[in-house]
Amino acid sequence: MSSKKIVWTIVKIVISIVMVMFIVSLVYKWAGKAYDFGYRVFAEEPVSPEPGMTMSVAIVEGKSVMEIGEILEEKGLIRSAFLFYAHEMFSDYHERLQPGIYELNTSMTPDEMMAVMAAGSGEEDDLSDMIESGNSEASKPLDEEGGSASEDEIGGE
Repeated sequence: MSSKKIVWTIVKIVISIVMVMFIVSLVYKWAGKAYDFGYRVFAEEPVSPEPGMTMSVAIVEGKSVMEIGEILEEKGLIRSAFLFYAHEMFSDYHERLQPGIYELNTSMTPDEMMAVMAAGSGEEDDLSDMIESGNSEASKPLDEEGGSASEDEIGGE
């Protein structure tokens, strides 16, 4: 075998090894990101610890879940609108978020926020359970004047 063929064979082997290492590192990196994303969809922590900051959020009729997530992200209530969208897709609140004005807190998880925003669609029990469990910051929709809406007003929308 000539020295040219030996050198060429060694170069091909080195290039193959480098390509395999590159592909393995990409797969490892993306697998880690996929795991992190999947974990956060089901176990996202609140943005801040108790007592957090309470903010009013207006959700108008016709807003998509992604648009709602973008509003919440802009206000600093969640970390990622896309993550909120994915969380809603797999939650019990899928397609149940209602328009309204809500008081949400940075110490609430996305699931707690969805419970508040879905309260008008028969989820009052979830909302009262959250409030009874000590999350008094989980509030209900407000009326047009900014005061708390009564239970009859919430159910009658």
